[in-house]
Amino acid sequence: MTTNLVLQGPQATHETLERLARLANPQTIVALGAHAMRAEGVTADAALRQEIGTAAFEAGVDATLIAAGRSLADFRLVAMDMDSTLITIECIDEIADMQGLKPQVAAITEAAMRGELDFSESLNRRVALLEGLEASALQRVYDERLRISPGGEAMLKAVRAAGLKTLLVSGGFTFFTERLKPRLGLDYAHANVLEVIDGRLSGRVLGGIVDAEEKRRTVQRVCAELGIEPSQAIVMGDGANDLRMMGIAGLSVAFRAKPVVREQAGVALNFSGLDGLLNVLS
Repeated sequence: MTTNLVLQGPQATHETLERLARLANPQTIVALGAHAMRAEGVTADAALRQEIGTAAFEAGVDATLIAAGRSLADFRLVAMDMDSTLITIECIDEIADMQGLKPQVAAITEAAMRGELDFSESLNRRVALLEGLEASALQRVYDERLRISPGGEAMLKAVRAAGLKTLLVSGGFTFFTERLKPRLGLDYAHANVLEVIDGRLSGRVLGGIVDAEEKRRTVQRVCAELGIEPSQAIVMGDGANDLRMMGIAGLSVAFRAKPVVREQAGVALNFSGLDGLLNVLS
């Protein structure tokens, strides 16, 4: 099987990219723009993969080894985590900031993202700390703090143009997914429901929690609806809670992810925007 090495980084120079490409002894090198390059016809054993990966990371470059010829046309669905993947923030941390509790909640979030805490337990603990907060704080977070991750809108435009469907599946909250879905033209969304009583958060989540297993089931469910296999899905995430749905995908993408996620993903975008996916599948 012929393998290509895709190198990209928002600050990477042509010289840096070419130096890294030469490490792979490619048959051909193709420029993919000012900050991206593809080395074609690469044979990489474990030692060379490690060498290239380390050198690229130190240079602020994302390096992806992928079978030659793979393109967006091989896929029918892109499934994305929301917090710190499609958007730049962890919504629950920003909601907690309205209560003056961001450090306490953020510490639990980080531990869960690293896989050190059970996600459902961590979510219940964090949501409990929000009890009594006026529900209007959610709109403030959406209006004042929520931003789409770099390259997110360009990536979505390209995948839609290629005929792929889009799924936002989040351990966060429907308040945000329900607003992002029409804003970004997403096809499906699934997240947790925060209980609100008399205009204030109760400190509880309604119904089942969207944990790692529910995320996996959601990707499977949407694939079944579309009449496709999970191997025809691209799944993007950043935390341990995303690993199960990433594990069934035809292509898994770790975006600005925790080390445990980067190590298991087929593609790691540590420096590039979400649109770095387009260079990988160009």
